[in-house]
Amino acid sequence: MLRNPDYVLSLIVAFALGFVAVLALPVGGGDMRVRMAMQEPAGAGGSSTHYRSSTGTAAASAQVANARPASEAEVGPSPLSQPPRSKWSYPSMTKLVALAAAPFPYRGIVPRTRARFLNVKAQGREGRKTRSGWVYWADKTYNDPRALLHIPRGFDPSRPSVMVLFFHGHGATLARDVVARQRLPAQISESGRNAILVAPQFAVDARDSSAGNFWKEGGTRRFLDEVAQQLAKLQGDPRSAEVFANMPVVVVGYSGGYVPAAWTLANGGIEKRIKGVVLLDGLYGEIGKFANWIERDKAGFFLSASAQSTRKGNASLKNMLTRRGVAFNTKIGTSLTPGSVTFVEAVRRHRDYVTRAWSDNPISDMLRRLPWVAPRGDPAPRSASLAPSLAR
Repeated sequence: MLRNPDYVLSLIVAFALGFVAVLALPVGGGDMRVRMAMQEPAGAGGSSTHYRSSTGTAAASAQVANARPASEAEVGPSPLSQPPRSKWSYPSMTKLVALAAAPFPYRGIVPRTRARFLNVKAQGREGRKTRSGWVYWADKTYNDPRALLHIPRGFDPSRPSVMVLFFHGHGATLARDVVARQRLPAQISESGRNAILVAPQFAVDARDSSAGNFWKEGGTRRFLDEVAQQLAKLQGDPRSAEVFANMPVVVVGYSGGYVPAAWTLANGGIEKRIKGVVLLDGLYGEIGKFANWIERDKAGFFLSASAQSTRKGNASLKNMLTRRGVAFNTKIGTSLTPGSVTFVEAVRRHRDYVTRAWSDNPISDMLRRLPWVAPRGDPAPRSASLAPSLAR
C-alpha cells in the first residue's frame, strides 16, 4: 500500500490535520489558573511554600465536612459564579511561611478548664480528645506552624492601609480552603483597597476551635511581630517591617474562628491596632469577651453576620449590649464607622459563608466600606525578582 501515491498522500494529509487540531487545544483551563504547592508543613524556621494565585479561583476542593461548631456536616460548596478578572488581580505576592509564634504547636493548658491541652497518649503519640469526643493527634493536627501571607498587586505601605487577620473555621487547611475555596487572597486583591492578608493555620482539618498560643497573653502580638518581618521580606523592602508591625488590623473570624478572635480581643496585646471585628456566622460563644470589647473600644467597628446556626448567639449578644446601653444597627451602612455595631442576618449556607454572606465576596465588600483605607494604585507589574515561584 505504501507504493500507492494516493494512499501515501492521504496519510500525510491526515497527520497534518491531526497535528493542527492538537495545537488548537486550550492549554490549561479554569482549574489551571492557580497552581499551589501542597507540601507537608515545614517546621518553624523551615522551608515555606510559594505559589502564584489568580482571581478566577473557585477551584474544586476536597469535599470535606468543614462544618460549623454545631454537629451538622454539609457537602461541598455550590458553584460560585466567577467574577471577571480585574486590573487589581495579579501578579501579587502570596506565601505560606512557618513561624515560631504560630498558634501551633501548643503544649499548654486550656484556659476554660485549666486542663492540659494534649490530654491523650497512645503508642508513643500525644493527642487531644475534644469535648465532642473526637481524638486528634498532635503530630498531624496540631503541628503546622505556617501562616498565609498575601500582598496584592499595587499595595503601597506608605499609604493608609489595613491588615485583614483571618481566623478559619473547622475542617480547614490554608491552601485548600482559605486560598482555593474561600478565595481570601482573591477577595483582598479584588477589593481594590490597600489591604493585606494574614491567616494563621489552627487545627488542621479538624473539628476544633482551639486558639493554641493565641490563648496566651500577648500571643497575637508576638505572632504579628514575627509576621511583620516576613511581610517586609515579601514586599522586598526591609524598611517596611515597622509599617507592618504597626498597621491597623481588622479581625475576621469565620465559624470556629470566633475563639481565637475573642482571645485576641481579650488579651492578644494588639488592642490599639484593632480597628474592626467581623464575625462570619461565628458567634457560638465567648459572648462576654465580644461585649466587653464593643463597650470598651469605640475606635473600632463590630459586624456580625449570621445564618441559622448562630442566631441564638447573636440574640444573646444583642441582649447583653442592650442591658449595657450600647446601641446597634441591623443594616450595614455605606461606611463601617468607628464605634458602630451592626448585626445582619444573611441566611446562606454556612459552609459558603466566606464567599456568600450579606453579599458575594463579603471580605471585598467590607474593605470597600472602610473610608480610611486608601485605594490601591495601578503600577507596572512587579519585577521578576519579586514574583513568587511555584514550590521550591
